[in-house]
Amino acid sequence: MPKLATFNADAASLRLQENSATVIRVILADDHAVVRKGIREFLEEDAAIRVIAEASDGEEAVAFVARDKPDVAVFDIQMPKMNGMEATRRVKKEFPHTRVLILTAYDDDPYIFAALQAGASGYLLKTANSDEICRAVHAIAAGESALSPSVAKRLVQRASGVETPRDEIVEPLTDRELEVLRLAAKGMSNKQIGVTLSISDRTVQGHLANIYAKLHVTTRTEAVLFALREKWIMLE
Repeated sequence: MPKLATFNADAASLRLQENSATVIRVILADDHAVVRKGIREFLEEDAAIRVIAEASDGEEAVAFVARDKPDVAVFDIQMPKMNGMEATRRVKKEFPHTRVLILTAYDDDPYIFAALQAGASGYLLKTANSDEICRAVHAIAAGESALSPSVAKRLVQRASGVETPRDEIVEPLTDRELEVLRLAAKGMSNKQIGVTLSISDRTVQGHLANIYAKLHVTTRTEAVLFALREKWIMLE
């Protein structure tokens, strides 16, 4: 099974140790109170995560993001007044520093692609356990992507979520940039990539920034999908 942007317990543990003094502030939005209660309990099992507000519809969720400026917003897709897709678009346009995790029961392609195109940093199914949900929040707060394994596999199979405009020239990647991208495709964190290649986290971030600029993308997932589609890298 492909390992694109799936969860890595060691990476999550490293992030938690490094950021033990930092609490990830989360807003949770789902129209079912019982579901919200369960997700909140899952999240607050992690001492580094704090749910600061709960919303029962999309409009309320966006209002809470505007008020509280959370690190991560966890949205369901189907909600009254404003669905999770539109709420994600609003948040990413108006409050780009808040990262969005879609947590839903829907695993249909149109929902997945629409959520990622709207700006979500992750897409997780409600079949995920508490550890997976917490690791996803940590990954997204750290600027990484978080996808359920089945969602990552579908993205690789379709590889249609990234289209480079015809009038933009894609620059070739250096050997080192390709190495970084191959490791990112395995779901490694910046720290793990740095350790593997004997370079610093800052250098890894620099390589990723160069990759994004050359490929005209904005996320790891987009960069990896582009490279897979072009057969620049392969998943082992």
